[in-house]
Amino acid sequence: MTTWQRIEIGSGERWLCIAMNRWGARRALTRFFSVISRLGDSVFWYALLALLALFGGARGVHAALHMACVGIVAATMYRLLKRWTRRPRPFRAHADITAYIAPLDEFSFPSGHTLHAVSFTLVALAYFPWLAPLLLPFTVLVALSRIVLGLHYPSDVLAATLIGCGLATLSLWLARVALLAS
Repeated sequence: MTTWQRIEIGSGERWLCIAMNRWGARRALTRFFSVISRLGDSVFWYALLALLALFGGARGVHAALHMACVGIVAATMYRLLKRWTRRPRPFRAHADITAYIAPLDEFSFPSGHTLHAVSFTLVALAYFPWLAPLLLPFTVLVALSRIVLGLHYPSDVLAATLIGCGLATLSLWLARVALLAS
């Protein structure tokens, strides 16, 4: 038994993952979460960056550049973590979990979609708090979609949320320090 399997059995995580995956088996829910997940791949975020840069004035350009930098760091972090942890995706480790869409890569921990969604949302909201009614629900749906679609465990999503919060917070602090120093 691998360390990951012991964690799943000991925490009830496998049960939660199966329950959410079965709940998402309804055709309408599968379609809905598939669309949310694919938008979270990049389409939604690239569109947001472009809209902020085009219509947000100097503040929007700054926000878009900040988000782009955070995105590069986030992508590097989750790829390194996935190679290091090598956690199998739920549908590969458990026959009773179905993958409703194809994964973008081989490993599960952490959720790159969630990491990006959380970090992008927090940075965007620091510049434009009025975007909260759009970004917060979308971010939650992206995170849920990854579990419902059988691609991630809840702990993958939770860890990505924490990493995304930390990354966004650090990047906002560094931006503030740089602004005060200039």
